[in-house]
Amino acid sequence: MTGPLAGRERILPNGCVQIVINLARGYIQDCGEGERRMPASLIVGARTAYEIVDRSDMAELAGILFHPAGFARFAGDAADLFTNGYAALEDVWGSKAGRLRECMGEALTPETKLAAMEGFLVNAFPRANAAHPMVNFAVNHIARSPRIASVAELAGQTGWSARRLSQVFREQVGLTPKQWCRIQRFQRALRRLHAGADIAWSDLALDCGYYDQSHFANEFRAFSGIDATTYSARRTQWTNHVQV
Repeated sequence: MTGPLAGRERILPNGCVQIVINLARGYIQDCGEGERRMPASLIVGARTAYEIVDRSDMAELAGILFHPAGFARFAGDAADLFTNGYAALEDVWGSKAGRLRECMGEALTPETKLAAMEGFLVNAFPRANAAHPMVNFAVNHIARSPRIASVAELAGQTGWSARRLSQVFREQVGLTPKQWCRIQRFQRALRRLHAGADIAWSDLALDCGYYDQSHFANEFRAFSGIDATTYSARRTQWTNHVQV
């Protein structure tokens, strides 16, 4: 995305690991306590709560949003080591990170910048391991069954123990199966709200896998720090962005 921007936005959790690269300047602004400057290329771990970002970082920002369990194969480490935190991309990829940013900076259009990023991943990680089949099965099962009640219920579909499934899932996805399920219900509700769905809160809650309207309201605030009405009034063109 490009263009002059000012102010801040609330970014809502989607459960996925991301890489963000600021091509406009040599740092990314940390809007937390102390407001320090972070490296221009960052790994953003899977999150279980919202964060506040400076919109000036979006002037020319590129990124990778990894599918669940997609990041671990490029990290050489467990995805849960990054959960709810940041890491400089250079600390994980070494000099490869600098070469990627330079290559993207030399490209002239958004399309060629993204093509450069894709080409880099293919060439730099030709033997990246695939996600474990049981993790893929669990992710897909949660997508089909938002009302799944427990890890034991999910594990029963895989043939693994609940403990083993939770361990492998957390290492590859960055979250426990229960956390992932909660965030996917939240995301399902966000998509409905962002689309402007004209539906009663109680019906929306049930459609998205919540027990009732109270459960929906409590979970929505836990992940976003705001209520659903505020989200609808402040939403931007992106589902997970809310004006501050």
